[in-house]
Amino acid sequence: MAATTARSPGAKPRRHIAVIPCRWGASRFPGKPLALLGDKPLFWHVHQRCLEAKRLDGAVVATDDERIEAACGQLGIDCIRTGEHLTGTDRVAEVAERLPAGAYINVQGDEPFISPTAIDDISEALEYTPTGTFAVNAYTELVDVGAVLDHNVVKVVVTARGEALMFSRQPIPYPKGDRPRYLRQLGLYGFTGPALQCFGKLQQGPWSVPKEWRCCASSNTATPYRWCPSWTTV
Repeated sequence: MAATTARSPGAKPRRHIAVIPCRWGASRFPGKPLALLGDKPLFWHVHQRCLEAKRLDGAVVATDDERIEAACGQLGIDCIRTGEHLTGTDRVAEVAERLPAGAYINVQGDEPFISPTAIDDISEALEYTPTGTFAVNAYTELVDVGAVLDHNVVKVVVTARGEALMFSRQPIPYPKGDRPRYLRQLGLYGFTGPALQCFGKLQQGPWSVPKEWRCCASSNTATPYRWCPSWTTV
């Protein structure tokens, strides 16, 4: 796939697609994508949030499970059956090999309340990219003290240029006086096609550090990675 180039304001927008990776075999909650919220499964709500985003040209579920694939068919949602993968973004990378687009946004299948505005923020950040492989991640400000202390919430510290310095499930930066400004990783990843190719070549690192985090923070990766603020506070 050819490398992307910077776009002028009058250029025709790229085709941007949301890919919703869903798997059955989560260790903490097997079958979670099909868990009902109201009368619809979780992934249906995620798909609806993608449809509410204004900048996307489509949304597709990616799964290796026939039950999730069947549920997509019953609900009229486009689905691509993939092989088994270690991470959701690996699954998105397989979709990119089969479904041409200018950019792909990984929207996690267990985030039914994800903000369509945040999805649009990622899409906009990807629209005018420098030449070469490119990827962005979304963060937002944390205003809930309980969320700051929640180990399920990944906190991030970024530079003024939007580069990730560190990630932690602990409160970072650690408070010494006045309450610092906390930022949360939203778990939205946007990639150009070449960036996904680069991601697919990464190996899982030591200490079970997620590949997505290493792709953002490691100077050893060939993928330029930028953080995209989304001011939907949580």
